[in-house]
Amino acid sequence: NQAIMQACTSLSAPAPVLCRQAARVPTRAGLVAPRAAQLRGFAGGLNQAAGCSRAFQPALRPGRRASNLQVHASAGALEPQPKDAVERTLSKFMGPSAAASATTLTYIAIWYGLNVAFNLQNKVIFNYFPYPWFVSSVHVVVGTIYCAVFYLIGLKKASFERPITTEELGAISGPAAMHAIGHVAANLSFAAVAISLTHTVKTLEPAFNVALSQLILGQSTPAPVILSLIPVMVGVAAASAADLSFNWTGFISAMVSNLTFGFRAVWSKKAMTTIKNLSSTGIYAYTTLISVFICVPGIFFFERGVWSAIRTQVALKGAGQFYGALLSVGLLYHLYNQFAFNTLSRISPVSHGVCNVVKRVVIIATSVLFFGNKLTLQTKVGTGIALLGTYAYTEAVKRYKATPTPKLA
Repeated sequence: NQAIMQACTSLSAPAPVLCRQAARVPTRAGLVAPRAAQLRGFAGGLNQAAGCSRAFQPALRPGRRASNLQVHASAGALEPQPKDAVERTLSKFMGPSAAASATTLTYIAIWYGLNVAFNLQNKVIFNYFPYPWFVSSVHVVVGTIYCAVFYLIGLKKASFERPITTEELGAISGPAAMHAIGHVAANLSFAAVAISLTHTVKTLEPAFNVALSQLILGQSTPAPVILSLIPVMVGVAAASAADLSFNWTGFISAMVSNLTFGFRAVWSKKAMTTIKNLSSTGIYAYTTLISVFICVPGIFFFERGVWSAIRTQVALKGAGQFYGALLSVGLLYHLYNQFAFNTLSRISPVSHGVCNVVKRVVIIATSVLFFGNKLTLQTKVGTGIALLGTYAYTEAVKRYKATPTPKLA
């Protein structure tokens, strides 16, 4: 109001002065749309009366941050801008809003497809080459090579993006270490039991996130959200007790994976505030690089016999088939995680959680059909209860406004 009154008292001023008065109408943080429109219309009238050739652009007062609503003279400036090349391409055919939805659905479909392909190919390899430390290392080494190649040919946005500072490296290293350990533990489980059992046990990951958020961050969780995890626990217990492939190595490894991924998520929430101007793609690229230095040394401590096993498989299958399978599964692992990151950047964490539930349903169903695994009735019921419980958890988070812990991958 004060700015408007000042401008009104200057209506008799020369045109250049009047133009400057209009250009100085401030935009306050939190300005609501009707008020912004009023100021824009008033200042536009001042511009027209003064014969200004420069379009009105509200100025922020010194020391103030930009508000959520930035006032622009052109209505086109308020149009949603495409986030990436896929969305820009689709927007040419269907408009910005439709292109945004179509791009998100495309990313989800590719994420699911790559994830299913990875799980099936990974288990096929473990059936004749049960060395999870080595295979886990291949996954992250291939991902690092992929990122390095893209960075060197100039496609930095698809890889490391930019060099990071020592402080940023420290912030990423903790979650990356948990990511590497959790990845190896998950592969230990995949090698030991059926894919369906591992993914059923991994539905318990939100329970670990809730517990660790309380212990480490002091972040309380609403009681209804905690209660929604009970069906998950009951379902996992029922499915595990009756699963024909059950063994303690597979079960404990899956639980260790849940624990380390829980630490990763909580640690990410605490540390990632220091990372600026680095997208999820860049963060995941550096996470993969750091994971190499954690996974590879484990081969020499835990799987010393892997080298003779490699020679045996090369003799049986041929070098091209054996190494080609490892290369392809490593590439699938990196790409499915990358698309999971890209999807998370486009939707809310709760929606991403729902997508994860559906993803596990798809993986469990396809693995049972592909490998012909026999499931007891109790396993089927327990798996169903666990998946429904995970969905109930995401809905409870949304309804009671609990803060879901972000996932690094």
